[in-house]
Amino acid sequence: MELFWFIPLHGDGKYLGTSAGARAVDYDYIRQIAQAADRLGYHGVLVPTGKACEDAWVAASSLIPATRRLKFLVAVRPGLMSPSTAARMASTFDRLSGGRLLVNVVTGGDPHELAGDGIFLSHGDRYEQTDEFMTVWRKLMQNEKVSYQGKHLRVEESELLFPPIQQPYPPIYFGGSSPAAQQIAAAHVDFYLTWGEPPADVAKKIAEVRSLAEANGRKVRFGIRLHVIVRETSEEAWAAADQLIRYVDEATIEEAQTILTRYDSVGQKRMADLHKGDKSSLVIGPNLWAGIGLVRGGAGTALVGDPESVAARIKEYGELGIETFILSGYPHLEEAYRAAELLFPLLPLKTQATQAALSTIEASGELVAYNKRPGNRTGPHAGGSAHETARQMAP
Repeated sequence: MELFWFIPLHGDGKYLGTSAGARAVDYDYIRQIAQAADRLGYHGVLVPTGKACEDAWVAASSLIPATRRLKFLVAVRPGLMSPSTAARMASTFDRLSGGRLLVNVVTGGDPHELAGDGIFLSHGDRYEQTDEFMTVWRKLMQNEKVSYQGKHLRVEESELLFPPIQQPYPPIYFGGSSPAAQQIAAAHVDFYLTWGEPPADVAKKIAEVRSLAEANGRKVRFGIRLHVIVRETSEEAWAAADQLIRYVDEATIEEAQTILTRYDSVGQKRMADLHKGDKSSLVIGPNLWAGIGLVRGGAGTALVGDPESVAARIKEYGELGIETFILSGYPHLEEAYRAAELLFPLLPLKTQATQAALSTIEASGELVAYNKRPGNRTGPHAGGSAHETARQMAP
């Protein structure tokens, strides 16, 4: 499996729903996160798109020279870009990065935001447009000269003069829970993405998309988008989850949910149904917590627990067919390190060889009394306080 991290172009901090503990997301900060992900051995990073974010292509391009191996999952936007413009952007990025582009196809789910960008199509029409867009885009990326007349798009003798490094084109990722979206996935994409729903729901979506793809004579691989709150003990992890939403009050939840209900995204509706705006009913499965979705659109669930429990849940999704895990945590810089240090050793990762090759310097910790290397004591009792030890031993 492959683990990705996240570049928080829409803001970051210690808590949700408040400016307390917030930090500026400037170039230095996103470069720190990207370099941490690169150094730690994450396969890639998701670079988000939309009105709430800094521009994904500009931000991702600025991080090419700051990283060595990291791949960038960056969105093309049918309706906002022509397929020929998107093909040139993707190919240039792939060439200048040495083949490190991954393409995220985003149709969009907020009619209000889309109207601000000049898109007034219905949900169904947007997916028809996406189908036409991908038909043209894929042909261009494969060095075909394209003339095409569809319901929404028309091009005449369109061509891409500088081909991408990755052939036939950079891998295509796409998420969407509606039947129309699943048809797009079956026809065009390499990786179908789902948000972090309970395993039974994810298994059903995988089976549906896999069947549709087989009917098209294609194979599709699968990924999932989740937050992660992992600590050395389960108690610490759940306490951290509570802390993350400590400032989220009922008024903030109501305001957020009012905005999110205007979305015509089926996936967003499924996220909202997991918690129904109720702060007292957020645990929706083993180690699966819906608290982030109270105030955040899109991915609203997190895996919460000690390393062994969270790794077990990741493996459970892996057994369903999920290969790519796009993770994030608040704040994103510190949590990139924490997730890598606690989870990577417990998972069968493609990135482990890369991670091991990044440095030959042994990680030993600070010397004891400036003279002795520290031992390798681990576990909840090794470094715990006397109070913690007493609590664990209490009947």
